[in-house]
Amino acid sequence: MRNGVSLGTLLWLIIGVVVALSNGYPITNVSSLLSFLLAMFLWPLVLLGVDLHINLGV
Repeated sequence: MRNGVSLGTLLWLIIGVVVALSNGYPITNVSSLLSFLLAMFLWPLVLLGVDLHINLGV
C-alpha cells in the first residue's frame, strides 16, 4: 500500500495555487483565506469566471 500524495493531486494543487493568486485571491484575512482555499481547490470554476470570494462581514 502506498502512502503520500499522487502526482495528479499535487499537480491539481499547484495549478490551483497559481490560478488563485493570478485571479485576485490574495491571503490577507480569514475571509480571503477561505476564498483562496476555495479558488485553489475549485480552480476550473475560477477559469470559467465564477467568483468565489467570501465576505464574512467581520
